[in-house]
Amino acid sequence: MITLEVRGCQPVSPGFARVTLGGPGIRDLAPGGADQAVRLFFLREGQSELRMPTASNERWMAQVLLMPKASRPWVRNLTIRSLRPAERELDIEFALHGGSPMTSWVRRVRPGDPAGVFALGSMHRPPEHARGHVLVGDESALPAILAILDSDPNPPPTEVFVEVATARDIRPLSTPPGVRVHWLSRDGESVRPGVRALEAVRGAELPAGPLYAWVAGESRLATTVRRHLVGDRGVPKRDVTFCGYWRLGRSAPG
Repeated sequence: MITLEVRGCQPVSPGFARVTLGGPGIRDLAPGGADQAVRLFFLREGQSELRMPTASNERWMAQVLLMPKASRPWVRNLTIRSLRPAERELDIEFALHGGSPMTSWVRRVRPGDPAGVFALGSMHRPPEHARGHVLVGDESALPAILAILDSDPNPPPTEVFVEVATARDIRPLSTPPGVRVHWLSRDGESVRPGVRALEAVRGAELPAGPLYAWVAGESRLATTVRRHLVGDRGVPKRDVTFCGYWRLGRSAPG
């Protein structure tokens, strides 16, 4: 359990913001992979002091749930966008959604505010036999996808499919040869998040195999893309990493 403080918050696009956290505790956070995840502990509205659990194992959740709600922090799983041990800083990018607890915190946060992290490791582990990569995600997975792209200056042929809420969240990217990024936006249409990405993957010409795929975002997106890659494209199950970051219509527990 590492307690840090906010050093800055910057808008990235209409639907994204980047929060920089720092402090001496960064030295205890070893780099853990391209899409290194952490549990982020942050203040509820009206709180002035961050109360962190003390257990750095599976008992941390019980400690949090036993806290009175007035002193209990919010907890969310997020991906480190960049880690700078020498500067004792890390960046986390947030996809902003309405008035969710996390979005509300990002919009009111100020330098000096406390926050805490607990390292979770990473999921992106392409096998050595893979000759092509596929990355698929919605806006919640964009920070992880960008971190994965940044981690390998010489990747194999890679097709990237990113769905965002609005075209205003599409970013110019400088990618190595062989990496193609397909931006897909919903732009206010009443379509389930992830549908655009799934349609694009189904109709795409993917790199020659063997393939490795990394898929994350809304739960149905992750499972349906995996089902398509395995059932229709013949990608072995062991070579598809997938994770439902969130589920439409359900809020994450506090």
